[in-house]
Amino acid sequence: MTRYVLGRLGGAALVLVVVFVLFETLPGDAAETILAQSGRSGALPPEQVAALRAELGLDRGPVERFGSWAGGLLRGDLGTSLLSGRPVTDVLGDRIGNSLVLASVTVLLLLPLALALGLLAGVRAGRRTDRSVSTGALAAEAVPSFVIGVVLIAVVALGWRLLPAVSLVPSGTSPLARPEVLVLPVLTLLAGLVPHPVRVIRARTAELVATEPVRTAALHGVGHTRLFARYVAPVALAAALPPIAGSVAGLVGGVAVVETVFSYPGLAQELVRAIALRDFPVVAAAAVLMAVFGVAVHLLADLAALAASPLARRAVLDGRR
Repeated sequence: MTRYVLGRLGGAALVLVVVFVLFETLPGDAAETILAQSGRSGALPPEQVAALRAELGLDRGPVERFGSWAGGLLRGDLGTSLLSGRPVTDVLGDRIGNSLVLASVTVLLLLPLALALGLLAGVRAGRRTDRSVSTGALAAEAVPSFVIGVVLIAVVALGWRLLPAVSLVPSGTSPLARPEVLVLPVLTLLAGLVPHPVRVIRARTAELVATEPVRTAALHGVGHTRLFARYVAPVALAAALPPIAGSVAGLVGGVAVVETVFSYPGLAQELVRAIALRDFPVVAAAAVLMAVFGVAVHLLADLAALAASPLARRAVLDGRR
């Protein structure tokens, strides 16, 4: 398990290096962005451009700049925004809270929904219920999240006028104070995240129900409820946790799409803005937070799988070697 945790942390560190390398390939930098926003970029002498780059620390080599930022990260300092001059923690403060609320509500609904649909389809394998759930899961998985979001806006918000089309949250206000702005974004995320775990749970449940020990226990009078609760559900749950963890980790990408479609003021929306403005400290800090989130999700899922079913221990550990 220690080796597994270290491997996850090493992967997160590699993500940061890749983010920095890709960021360096983008044309322009923060100095050019600041000058362009001031409307004076065309008339500014090269000496002043160089002076601004030196003031922002952009005149140093890429390795030195990355090393300086990484050293600050190890000390708990996420850096300072190149454009606003504010600490990155202040820039991302409210945004992080908004994204956590959106992700938390989605996860709280994802777990029971995926388990209920997957178990229901697996127990009734080959029947009408199974076909309906499986077809719906395949259809939802095939449609991109932004398409689902646009359709929900067009039908529910603009057509039926039941919910707001734009999920605006005033600064300093929790989205929970206006729960209606969360409904369409959460539905969009669930439509993209639920199908894969449902299919995995359905397949594992159908396989367990058809095994000889389960069928023999049923023939010997073991009640269906007891049989399901003691033998089928724990193993199916253990098998379901890794794909559910993958779906939860996929919230990073899904939330980015949803926040853009619904103009939701979260971390991903700020990340997109920082990339456009070439504000590396903000981009890197957002990448760190997303990497930590992904590592934590997968670690907790594996531990939960071990707790739910001792038989999953060898599968989980062997899969990390």
